[in-house]
Amino acid sequence: MTEHISPRVDIACKKIFGVEANKDLLISLVNSIVKEEDSIIEATLLNPYNPKNFKRDKLSIVDIKAKGETGKRYNIEIQISDEADYDKRALHYWAKMYTEQLETADDYSNLSKAIGIHILNFTSILQSKKYHNVFRITEEDSGERFFKDLELHTIELKKFTNDSRADLNDILAKVKGSIDMWVTFLTRNDLLDRNNLPTKLDDPALKKALSVLEVMNFNPEERSAYEDHLKYLRMQTSAIKKHGNDRFEEGREEGRQMMAKKTVLSMLHDGVSLEKASEYTGLSVEELEHLKKL
Repeated sequence: MTEHISPRVDIACKKIFGVEANKDLLISLVNSIVKEEDSIIEATLLNPYNPKNFKRDKLSIVDIKAKGETGKRYNIEIQISDEADYDKRALHYWAKMYTEQLETADDYSNLSKAIGIHILNFTSILQSKKYHNVFRITEEDSGERFFKDLELHTIELKKFTNDSRADLNDILAKVKGSIDMWVTFLTRNDLLDRNNLPTKLDDPALKKALSVLEVMNFNPEERSAYEDHLKYLRMQTSAIKKHGNDRFEEGREEGRQMMAKKTVLSMLHDGVSLEKASEYTGLSVEELEHLKKL
């Protein structure tokens, strides 16, 4: 049976949406999420996929940065794992994207709106049943939006579907618009045949994305990274299903250490210092020293 590559795994996702040849897919994804006034016709990739650098990307997070034709910035991130303090990290990523626009002696008037799009493979916002939530700054009493440059979107995939037994008809019942189409692709692409798509999903961009998945090739290093990250994803799912949240925490830590060790060893082999490896992975030097000994 042909392997179904998961577009939720960071390396596969970035090869789909983070390369010049597939910019139209990124544009379609962004436009399905943002409001019409923030939609884009053309995009400039600010950090296109580079297989040589991928092993140093932060674990379990894919980060695609783009600029629209009007100067607005977009940061699309898919996060596999539910790490601590997601809300604070989301704001940090947005602030970094916003301030990176300014160079020395630039005027603040040159700053354009920055939109963070976070696609999460876990549930984070327990207060909301919606899988797509939009956050902006508003005045507490009047609801006025004075600071209009900040906007964050969260898309929690498990709220859309978390049932591996669901068939295509179950999924189609949830599809109302283009954002649902892309979330279907990210969660249940295994149910889709690009040559026989139902009317609700019969879209050229989706057909191309499915084609890209079908012919996607990994070099040995990419294959190793994909399999490690897929194992991590499955480990989390299995831990929750079999043992609940307590065992999930153990499984998440086990997966995190497994991936971190592989990344650290690659960095050290390339002559990267422990201090710099700590910056890349978010682990302390002491934790990295421990991983070297495992």
